[in-house]
Amino acid sequence: MTGPEELRAVDGLTLSAEHRAALRPGEAITDKNGKLHHLPRFFFEVPSWEQAHSFRVASHFALSELITVDSREAELLLQAFPHYVPCAILALARYLEDFRREVDAPVFISANGGYRSPSHRANKAVSLHSWGTAADIYRVGDTYLDDEKSIARYAEIAASLGGEVRVRPYRAGDDHLQVDLGYLTLVPRECSES
Repeated sequence: MTGPEELRAVDGLTLSAEHRAALRPGEAITDKNGKLHHLPRFFFEVPSWEQAHSFRVASHFALSELITVDSREAELLLQAFPHYVPCAILALARYLEDFRREVDAPVFISANGGYRSPSHRANKAVSLHSWGTAADIYRVGDTYLDDEKSIARYAEIAASLGGEVRVRPYRAGDDHLQVDLGYLTLVPRECSES
């Protein structure tokens, strides 16, 4: 990660009550299969949209590409700075960089296709997007991923990056490839879980 200065890591439990209500740091939630997971507790503080554009989370990806959301995001998290993004977004960026290298073309993430908070109204259930570990890729180079053939082609490449990478199989009407790393969380060295 590079930029004019490093992003500051924060413990979500120390944020304002309004931010804690929207981000729900460390909260236990159950997925559709009844498995318990904890939402991310540690976040990078993003001071401004300009800085989100300048922070490179990987060689070919700015942080802004992974945090673009629409009006369905909680108003506090959409309109006010600083923004907070789970620290595990760095792992996602690394895999997206590897994917870009394998396809040898630019990779485009859709709006709402990177990190979105647990308060985002597009989250109908537990969403890996709330961990900052899922990406919806809508285009690779000049190819739009809007049919089964193109999605399957790039899904195979993404899955080859490692056993921890999961790709959602094509479903009728899909217009993107969803790639995720699961319920991954990251605790920065300077933070304590106590």
